[in-house]
Amino acid sequence: MATEKRVIATENAPQAIGPYSQAVCWDSLIFCSGQIPLDAKSGELVKGGVKEQTKQVLENLGQVLAAAGARWNQVLKTTIYLQSMSDFPVVNEVYGGFFSEPYPARATVEVGALPKGALVEIEAVAFKH
Repeated sequence: MATEKRVIATENAPQAIGPYSQAVCWDSLIFCSGQIPLDAKSGELVKGGVKEQTKQVLENLGQVLAAAGARWNQVLKTTIYLQSMSDFPVVNEVYGGFFSEPYPARATVEVGALPKGALVEIEAVAFKH
């Protein structure tokens, strides 16, 4: 039986705002697109600063993981994109509340701009049993 690419979509997270999927599965791997701090119902950026935005991003990502049949402890790698690296301590604190040991691998980079003026975006690779 050949392995096929399977698209993951959920209404519990913001819909894709371009030609991409919320996540794609291949065999037991789940590749989650970057989530920005959009409210899933309104499609608008959440109010507040980087702390509130990071919490929303991770809640959105959690909904995509759940739709794919995975949980936080199945995340292998994340990439965090920040508009300003000076926000890293706050983002790291919020992020730490969603993960436990053994932590996933992670990269964090500062970027020139993010969609819709977001302060943070996070993508993930996970697995499912």
